Amino acid sequence: MASLTPKEKIALITRNLQEVLGEDIIADVIEKQNRPLKIYWGTATTGRPHCGYFVPMTKLAHFLRAGCEVTILLADLHAFLDNMKAPIELVQHRAKYYEFLVKSVLKSIGVSIDKLRFVFGSSYQKSEAYIMDIFRLSSIVTEHDAKKAGAEVVKQVASPLLSGLIYPLMQALDEEHLGVDAQFGGVDQRKIFTLAVENLPSLGYKTRAHLMNPMVPGLAGGKMSASDPNSKIDLLDSAADVEKKLKKAVCAPKEVEGNGVIAFVEYVLIPISELGAEDGKARFVIEKDGQEIVYETIEKLKEDYIADTIGPKELKVATTLALNKLLDPIREEYANSPEFKEIEKLAYPPPPAPEKKKKEKKIGTGYVAKKKGEVDGQAAPTTVDLPVAAPGPSTPAAQGLPGPYLRFTEAIQNGKVSAARDALKAIERIGVAPAKLRELKGQLSDLEGIDRAGRE
Repeated sequence: MASLTPKEKIALITRNLQEVLGEDIIADVIEKQNRPLKIYWGTATTGRPHCGYFVPMTKLAHFLRAGCEVTILLADLHAFLDNMKAPIELVQHRAKYYEFLVKSVLKSIGVSIDKLRFVFGSSYQKSEAYIMDIFRLSSIVTEHDAKKAGAEVVKQVASPLLSGLIYPLMQALDEEHLGVDAQFGGVDQRKIFTLAVENLPSLGYKTRAHLMNPMVPGLAGGKMSASDPNSKIDLLDSAADVEKKLKKAVCAPKEVEGNGVIAFVEYVLIPISELGAEDGKARFVIEKDGQEIVYETIEKLKEDYIADTIGPKELKVATTLALNKLLDPIREEYANSPEFKEIEKLAYPPPPAPEKKKKEKKIGTGYVAKKKGEVDGQAAPTTVDLPVAAPGPSTPAAQGLPGPYLRFTEAIQNGKVSAARDALKAIERIGVAPAKLRELKGQLSDLEGIDRAGRE
């Protein structure tokens, strides 16, 4: 806002952040250059956005109030590179869906989207200049450093793809190609931010500031994640689903550390209530024994929770009411927008139904046909019609193979990732031809990718 002093702007920009790298850069832009700070926040368009997205949205509101020029990067190519979470066609639909939902979230908390710039990564990341910069950066960043930078952001697997190494290089380069002074993200991206600070100057590009939000605990404890349905509430969940999930949330009495419900109040509900208040004061209301208790600070709420003045039940009820109030306009916009509904269906199509197994017909004649080569009193030798390694001194007998192989095939058909992994391990122990093993591992990898995309 124009009425804020430079120091007030900096204080608002850095409020509630866990860490800031290069605060002197921010001060130089605002105090010495006397111009708006240019900042961007990027999100890889993979799983369904959840209520944890209110945390960065609240900070975007702070940035705008401080007069910053804010860019939102819908990182569709990053999503494609993140261990093939989804094919490129699906990722493009999801990027559009994210645009709909992010705009709806911002409007629900009173942020004008007219001052925001939305950019799709694919709109500039395929340019000649950008590709050349990837080559240049890859010539000075080691494989070890690239892998380390993406360790907490890129999906980690036993056999990582090369795309996971390109991902952090691109995120670093986005700072230059979006023309910003600072990048904003979660503290889990700190290693990528450090990669940018250490290497962009070698390409002749300036060092940027980096602002980091804390990672909000999920409802089940641990990090709130799009891939864990028990840890998060989706932005389009019904009021009944919100209530159900919050009732099940981990919320130990008198404990505030790692308490996902209190963290949500601290980083979402209280800051958002402050944004909408005319006097600029936060207001979170908890009802107990027919009386309203109004909290203006999270410190007072935590103090009362530790003292057992308020308990998990009252906290969950109040959080449910406040969250559903935030989600109501988002759900309403979705319900009234055919385009919003259509892009949601394209972005997250239902998983294919598992194939029904055909039942074998059994003819109850009581007659058991002899196998080929069988003679009276002597069974024919069992054979396995699989391209497997011949049994040897260290290889179990071939007749042990059908069980694990059939279990693997059935697990793949029914989308059971864990069962498929177990069956594949059994097949490896028995011994299988290398070509066939590669084929089976490829099938498992495809299933894991589909499973992650579906859960997110």
